[in-house]
Amino acid sequence: MFDNNFLDLLRRMPPQGQAKTTWVLYETDVINDEAEVPVTVLPTAERRKWQLVWRNIILFGFLHIGAVYGAYLFFFKAMWKTCAFAIFLYLCSGLGITAGAHRLWAHKSYKARLPLKILLTIFNTMAFQDAVVDWARDHRMHHKYSETDADPHNATRGFFFSHIGWLLVRKHPQIKAKGHTIDMSDLKADPVLRFQKKYYLTLMPLACFILPTYIPMLWGESLLNAFFVAAIFRYVWVLNVTWLVNSAAHLWGDKPYDKHINPVEIKPVSLVVLGEGFHNYHHTFPWDYKTAELGDYTLNFSKIFIDLMAKIGWAYDLKTVSTDVIQKRVKRTGDGSHALWGWDDKDLPTEKKIQTSIFNTDTTS
Repeated sequence: MFDNNFLDLLRRMPPQGQAKTTWVLYETDVINDEAEVPVTVLPTAERRKWQLVWRNIILFGFLHIGAVYGAYLFFFKAMWKTCAFAIFLYLCSGLGITAGAHRLWAHKSYKARLPLKILLTIFNTMAFQDAVVDWARDHRMHHKYSETDADPHNATRGFFFSHIGWLLVRKHPQIKAKGHTIDMSDLKADPVLRFQKKYYLTLMPLACFILPTYIPMLWGESLLNAFFVAAIFRYVWVLNVTWLVNSAAHLWGDKPYDKHINPVEIKPVSLVVLGEGFHNYHHTFPWDYKTAELGDYTLNFSKIFIDLMAKIGWAYDLKTVSTDVIQKRVKRTGDGSHALWGWDDKDLPTEKKIQTSIFNTDTTS
């Protein structure tokens, strides 16, 4: 049943408590010196017992308690300038994830000139969701091994796990085994990203916590309000809306482009996470810089930003999918919910709707 390499790795693993751990909040796995041993990963969907990482549980617990207090201060105590500043930081740090780590670097759905790379790297550091190279590696893993044990936030293990639980437990061995198969040479060759990775321990506290606390005090805000509103509440808010893409956007919604995968279209998530909720489309066409078919500006702030950068020449080679390709895919694998080519299309005759329904039911991807 088990490959000899797999059994050998199990024998070589150090006893519990003797392994080294990393400082990185998002590297919740135990680092093993023998990790470079080739491993054959079994195609299973194991419901394994959680091995809790208490350091992360305690830290995230305090962060969320602080965020609740920060939300109270945001609505009832803080100066309006501080609240506006927190919203501004939410948009900036959110773009560091959506337009930066996700669309630019993980998927390379468009290209950026040096000024935009530096700006998005600053925004990304402000978001504190790990350095771009590490974030992109996990995201490429998520797409390549989606909803398997090699997916860092496998949504088949439930909402809580895919939302935050994956950061509170040891990673599944398959994640470590398959992680070495992801080609990250393109990002590791980028001098801007290398600089961020090298100095992350210094840059991250400065961008995420120190400056967001100090700046509101320049207009007379109290230290308490500045810290809990512009730093803690804003940071935890961005974390949770980002996590909704891993959890809610893989569980509840329509699948107009591919009914055979878990990701769904969920507009409320798109609104709060700057355009990332059109997830069935994104997993079907991951190279589209819009991460959506239409790129509705009301629900896709990241597209507004990228389009603006393209107008000033900082972004270029924006990749999109043709209408013809989208239409063919919708008719071949969609669940019938597409507004134009779905079963409820008002311009489609009733008999044609029945034929389309049968076609979609019988078709496999």
